[in-house]
Amino acid sequence: MEHEVFVPVPAESVRRVLADPARVARCVPGLQQDADSAEGPLAGRLKVRIDGHTITYRGTVRIAERDGGYEVDGEGTEARGPGSVKLSLKLSVADAGTDAGTGTALRCTGTAQATGGRLADLSPEAVLAAARRLLDRFGDRVGAEAQAETQAGAQPGAQKETQPDALPDGQSAEPAGGKPADPSPADPAADQAPAERPAETGDSETGDSGPGDSSDEAGASVFDAEVPPPSLDPVSDAGFTSAGDPPVEAAHARRTMIGRSAEEVDHAPPRGRYAPVPAPSSSTAGATLRWAAPAAALALASAVVVGRALRRRR
Repeated sequence: MEHEVFVPVPAESVRRVLADPARVARCVPGLQQDADSAEGPLAGRLKVRIDGHTITYRGTVRIAERDGGYEVDGEGTEARGPGSVKLSLKLSVADAGTDAGTGTALRCTGTAQATGGRLADLSPEAVLAAARRLLDRFGDRVGAEAQAETQAGAQPGAQKETQPDALPDGQSAEPAGGKPADPSPADPAADQAPAERPAETGDSETGDSGPGDSSDEAGASVFDAEVPPPSLDPVSDAGFTSAGDPPVEAAHARRTMIGRSAEEVDHAPPRGRYAPVPAPSSSTAGATLRWAAPAAALALASAVVVGRALRRRR
């Protein structure tokens, strides 16, 4: 088999990808690598689709650089079946140019030998078409891998250009002496306000009497006055209680107003206004049965009598 794939990246980038087995493994479509890396990155399961049939092979592939190209040798066995296959492929990389632009021509030459199994039962044309389709997808992934490497190499330079303007060498944002610059002074009125507040509090904490004592007493009398409870409160005579420990009557009244408790909902049918309305019972059914039963019996008796009369005539 001979096949050529155009890769729209420089030849040197393609060679770097093919020289790294781990990157080659990422470019093989349908390859599922083994968790154990003792046999190398190109060991695992390869799933291929040929003429509407999906075949899974388990094996290894080895790639080596020789004479300016790359030799690929692989062997595998069917995951479900007795068949096996051996692959021998040679890859050559050369600069090429097309209407789309400059790139690399990846030429593939090799053979594949199948022994038994499902692959041996398929037609050579179908196997050849599947192999070419696999190589085309491999070339596309090699180009994407090389482009990703190029973009990753160009990214640090782009980040350096997008950084904000840096200060010249030997200068820093801090002033001489190594201390940061003092922030701009704040509002003078805001600085003086904290200083005045302690003085005011100090005067209020002392026991000296002054002109402001009468206003303090008036304010205290307003806020300390007892507020009578509303007339509709069911526990108005019980006085005030702490917020964290409500009286039992109030809790019961609140639960009654809101609805039934969770225990009642889980273990009892709805009652009251939440109970379902039963369907009205109709008395027509009973009246129908009263005359339908005798009529059915009369019809049955008549049928018996008529049958016997007909038998006697015969």
